Amino acid sequence: MLMVAVVSMFAYEQYTRSQRSIIVLATTTSTYDSGLLDYLMPMFQEKYNVEVHIIPAGTGQAIEIAKRGDADLVLVHSRQLELEFVNSTYGIHRVGVMYNDFMIIGPTSDPAGINGLANATEAFSRIAEAGAKGNAIFISRADKSGTNMLELSIWKRLGTTPSSKTQRWYLEAGAGMGTVLRMVNEKGAYTLTDRATWLSFKNQLTCLKVLVEGDVILLNPYAIILVNPEKYPQRNFKGALKLAKWVISEEGQNLIASFKKEGEMLFKPIARDFNKAHELGFPEQEKEIAWYDDQNP
Repeated sequence: MLMVAVVSMFAYEQYTRSQRSIIVLATTTSTYDSGLLDYLMPMFQEKYNVEVHIIPAGTGQAIEIAKRGDADLVLVHSRQLELEFVNSTYGIHRVGVMYNDFMIIGPTSDPAGINGLANATEAFSRIAEAGAKGNAIFISRADKSGTNMLELSIWKRLGTTPSSKTQRWYLEAGAGMGTVLRMVNEKGAYTLTDRATWLSFKNQLTCLKVLVEGDVILLNPYAIILVNPEKYPQRNFKGALKLAKWVISEEGQNLIASFKKEGEMLFKPIARDFNKAHELGFPEQEKEIAWYDDQNP
């Protein structure tokens, strides 16, 4: 009888699991590698009896996945790509969720001499000069991620678009942040990284240190965007809406603020801090929050 009871309980749990709504979230490797989603999603899943399937990729790839109709919503960080996604009507109701910042990291020996600079563009200029002399290496994610898009925009400020085909000092990894950090550590190179992933990996990166931080252009906001149900009626729009509402709710925002590594907050919530949201590129934040708050999925 005990065996029957155990089997019956297992069968019931499997049946219950099979009845759960599945929500597919395409998101950045930085949010995935940081551990934030491992922290948040179990609480959301238990509260609403759903399953969230996460597809980690660079921002550009995550948006392409959604445009193919293979995700219900995205959590990404590249204003340019986000606005293109919305303006092309593939995505709807872009709303600011949180932000962290980027940093330039490199070898402790710092052959480019950028340690302590307040200007990220000047730091890139010095890395390029040292690289041209054979004294430095820069490793790019080269994956159309939000990190990669920011990096390229900084090079553009200098009037250049480096390529591994023309510059020996510039390596294009085509990989996520965690993989690139390991490569940078092995080669004693420089790169641009978000703070959350750095804090998650830094104990493994014994040859590296943070060299440049604090420049306003290094602020890194994240947005949630729903996939347009008119284009993709087969997608789980109600589930996506439920997840988005929860992440930008007071509960979700407080949980994001409480997620820390070594006592340091990895992401700062902005969904209901309208002034900060405006500053970081969400001019219609109040309108979008009001829309989400009015929905009842």
